[in-house]
Amino acid sequence: LIYGDTGTGKEVFSRAIHNESNRANKPFIPINCAALPEGLLEGILFGTTKGGFTGAIDRPGLFEQADGGTLLLDEINSMSILLQAKLLRVLQEGVIRRVGGIKDIPVDVRIIATTNEEPYTAIKNGTMRKDLYYRLSVININIPPLRERKEDIPEFIKTFIKTYNDEFSKDVWDIS
Repeated sequence: LIYGDTGTGKEVFSRAIHNESNRANKPFIPINCAALPEGLLEGILFGTTKGGFTGAIDRPGLFEQADGGTLLLDEINSMSILLQAKLLRVLQEGVIRRVGGIKDIPVDVRIIATTNEEPYTAIKNGTMRKDLYYRLSVININIPPLRERKEDIPEFIKTFIKTYNDEFSKDVWDIS
C-alpha cells in the first residue's frame, strides 16, 4: 500500500516496483478508482458477461487483462466499501467473477493500491475497510510531498532536462 499526497509520484513508484520485479515482462495496468462511478468501475475491474444485464457483452476486466502482472488501484479509498469487499475476496481466493457471471475465473495478479490519505485516517473515516487494509499492507510506503524533500529537486530538474532534450531534440544543460 502506497500513500501520499496527490502528485507525489505514487504511480511512478508503483511502475518502478513492477519494472524491477519478476512480473516486469507482464502487464502493468493502472486504474484511478476516483475517476469512475462505482457501477462502471466494477465492470471495468471484473469484466462483464453477455446476458448478465441489458446490453452486456462478454468482456474481460482489468484483473484478467493484468493476469501474471500488476494492477495498480489508484486512490483505492475512493472505491465504495461494497466494491472493496469484492476486491478482498479476490485477494483471499485468487478468483474473480465477472459482473452478471456465475463462473469463477482464477487470476494471478499483484495488486498495488494507493491512497491520498494516511491509511488509518481512511479506516477511521470509513473510506477503507480495515480487513482490506491489513490484506494490502504487507508493505506500507509513505511518499512525502516534494515540499518535505527539497533535496530531490535538483535530480528532478536533471531528469526533466534529459527527457525534454530527447523529446524535442534540444541541448539544454542546466537552468538558472
